[in-house]
Amino acid sequence: MEHEDILHRCFRCGYCKLPGNYVDINCPAYLSFRFETYSPGGRMWLLRAWLDEKIPASKRFAEIMFSCATCGNCVEHCAFPEFRDRLLLAFTAGKEALLDAGQAPPAVRDYLTKVQLHGNPYGKSVKKSSQWMDGLEAEPFSDQEYLFFADDVGTYDPRGQEVARSVATLLKQAGISFGVITEALNSDGNDVKAIGETPLFEELAAKNIKILNQFNVKKIITLSPHSFNALKNDYPALGAQYQVFHYTQVLAFAMGNINFSSDNEDVTVAYHDPCYLGRHNTDYESARMMLRSVPGITLVEMDRNRKNALCCGGGGGNFFTDILSGGDGSSARVRVREAVEAGAQILAAACPMCAVMLEDAVKAENLDSKIQVQEVSEIVNQRL
Repeated sequence: MEHEDILHRCFRCGYCKLPGNYVDINCPAYLSFRFETYSPGGRMWLLRAWLDEKIPASKRFAEIMFSCATCGNCVEHCAFPEFRDRLLLAFTAGKEALLDAGQAPPAVRDYLTKVQLHGNPYGKSVKKSSQWMDGLEAEPFSDQEYLFFADDVGTYDPRGQEVARSVATLLKQAGISFGVITEALNSDGNDVKAIGETPLFEELAAKNIKILNQFNVKKIITLSPHSFNALKNDYPALGAQYQVFHYTQVLAFAMGNINFSSDNEDVTVAYHDPCYLGRHNTDYESARMMLRSVPGITLVEMDRNRKNALCCGGGGGNFFTDILSGGDGSSARVRVREAVEAGAQILAAACPMCAVMLEDAVKAENLDSKIQVQEVSEIVNQRL
């Protein structure tokens, strides 16, 4: 297995599952199940034992490996700089080995099968890929400056479609030149790769690159941080040559083009850092710049923010497989409680997956009367 040379070097100090204050728990899987085997250090030891044929590839072992949300907290806080950048790579390699051994959990197999057959995890026909634009005057991509990449969540998920329309509307308000491509593009493949199915990721990426090149795309604005990560960091190795931006990175410097209403009520907002925009790509400020530009918004910080932010639990394919579940200890539910404690009336998300996960958590916590989850572009649009 690739990266197996680092497995024996972990002595489970435990910093990998904690944020910078060494008090809270920041690993979503460990937070949900509270067994050391679900921590990054536990995974390291289990993988080593499996490769040494000391334990079998059981159902429980597979669930532990695929419960990793790839949030990157372990990479941020591991005490060993010599190999910490390879931790997630080792876990992904372990998942790939389990897939090769036919040991994937049923939910993972179903997810990958839908992507393989339909190009998206919703099992939807590509002919329906333009439905998210209903009621939106979006232009087909031709010679605009940017392509707007809505990703599979923005294209097929009902809540994701609302977010995609909101972002596209705000881009138009800001005077950004963009177009869209429908009935052609597949899933960006970020979570497919994170789940260990590298060949399928490369297949998805190759098809997307071929289409993007046919349209002569040079610059891309993504809806999702997951798409941003894949197109920016993984596609170039497959021949892609694009400038890739998350939508907050473009709009953060275009807020001066937007006119706001003068009669908006004051509101307190806490921003949730998406893992694939924050820890994976070190952008903690673009969304905050947008929010600070809006009259009437007071931005507060939760105890865990930026590189110490708590993941919503949707990464690594868990948004679709739900291996982490939504119990009382789920990271999304802990996160909304933290936002309430910070005094926020609105919990802002800059990722459609985060928005869905956190909204479900608010309902599960019965906190609807105290806090609401809104996507950053929605907060801005409501105050125009």
